[in-house]
Amino acid sequence: MSENTQTSLSWPFREAERIAERLKQKGKDHALFETGYGPSGLPHIGTFGEVARTTWVRKAFTDLTGLPSRLLAFSDDMDGLRKVPENVPNKDMLRQHLGKPLTRIPDPFGKFESFGEHNNNMLQDFLRAFGFEFEFASASDYYMSGRFDDALLHVLAHHDEIVSIILPTLGAERKATYSPILPIHPRTGVVMQVPIDKVDVDHGTVFWADPDTGTKYETAVTGGAAKLQWKADWAMRWYALDVDYEMSGKDLIDSVKLSSSIVRALGKEPPLNLTYELFLDEKGQKISKSKGNGLSIDEWLTYAPKESLAQFMYHAPQRAKRLFFDVIPRATDDYINAVAALPTAEKPHDNPAWHIHAGKLPEHAGSPIGFTMLLNLASVINADSPEMLWGFIRAYIPGADAETYPFLAKLVHHAIAYNRDFVQPTKQYRAPTEVERGALVDLAESLKSGEQAQYPGETAAEKLQNLVYAIGKRHPFAPLKAWFDCLYQVLLGTTEGPRFGGFIALYGVERTVALIETSLARD
Repeated sequence: MSENTQTSLSWPFREAERIAERLKQKGKDHALFETGYGPSGLPHIGTFGEVARTTWVRKAFTDLTGLPSRLLAFSDDMDGLRKVPENVPNKDMLRQHLGKPLTRIPDPFGKFESFGEHNNNMLQDFLRAFGFEFEFASASDYYMSGRFDDALLHVLAHHDEIVSIILPTLGAERKATYSPILPIHPRTGVVMQVPIDKVDVDHGTVFWADPDTGTKYETAVTGGAAKLQWKADWAMRWYALDVDYEMSGKDLIDSVKLSSSIVRALGKEPPLNLTYELFLDEKGQKISKSKGNGLSIDEWLTYAPKESLAQFMYHAPQRAKRLFFDVIPRATDDYINAVAALPTAEKPHDNPAWHIHAGKLPEHAGSPIGFTMLLNLASVINADSPEMLWGFIRAYIPGADAETYPFLAKLVHHAIAYNRDFVQPTKQYRAPTEVERGALVDLAESLKSGEQAQYPGETAAEKLQNLVYAIGKRHPFAPLKAWFDCLYQVLLGTTEGPRFGGFIALYGVERTVALIETSLARD
């Protein structure tokens, strides 16, 4: 364990310290991390976020302690299907199986033994596509194999105590029927939410009646003949597996409290938990899958590489953030900057790129040109093919190509797509004010005369940036930011932009002069 690790201020290491202390108090020499999924829907951007964040904490734990750990990706596939999803075939067939566990419903796609197995495979493929290390677990397998039997019998022995924990949170109607035990109907296979008439701890069974026929049944709680209500199920899983750490969204705060109380009633301490904030849409409203007001992972990956999504997920997980298309360029540039800073960082563990790449940057990581810079270039030249951008890139970096700069090559493709769909449709130029006009003329004349050579800087981009600053300062801009607003709005037709000196270096001095003159002539 390095000194940098010990003094890291990054949130994954702070979480890792909590886990290390927990293990010390419990006398454990390994840690179990868990993430849970409802397999009735497709993996989504929140799934990526939770697994990525948990993976970063797990890596920090390894570096901090040197102790082994596991990440269990647990699918709640014993849940009864409540409604037919919109994005599946054979809906009429699925309607005939409503209420049954997903692993006991035929696969509407016809590829697997069950709908649950289909979705579980999609989840695993999704996680592997991003390089996550995990062990997959199926609730159906754990219930049916008897792996949960001892814990289920323990729950049954504490049935009344668990009921007393949950009842205060329920409405009057639900209170009358609540039990943590959900027997599976021996004839229909439906997960039954019915009152439990009697609990037989000695025989490990519950007694209940079919609400439609009145037929009375005695059902074992073991062997997959019954399952638990989800808050009790969550708690039972923590108890049975001795889970040490699990994240959850802000919407599950009350559920975490209740499940934690149930675990304590069963005789163990609940796992440590990090509550992460939920995402907001472009209007600052909570994202809802039913409203469709969010941003899908496929949409993000159309416009930026997966590393930028990881960067977005890494930053401030306990703070609400807008998740919409306009956050993509900033997240991408933040990642590029993090990669550039990592090799010389005094405390590399505080750098997001260290966590995103598990402590080791891949070869050719990062880009010598920022994403916003590429977007502005694509916007100015109306780029509709990679070669249009590569022509300018090669003039800026002689000999550059996709093989030498593979990440930059990805950015080029993403920049064309983002510019096409978001920049070009919203470009809006404005005329300069008299003060701005004078400054723009000054900038054009200074570029023609080569005045940038008089300013300090190791690269052409730095010299040009210093020139841009100097011109802004010698004209009455208050604050100086107004000068850069002018450059973006008058010359580029956007509200934000890159370091303008770097843009001039990439676009070319002569072309920039022509751009200024064209803008000054624009009505």
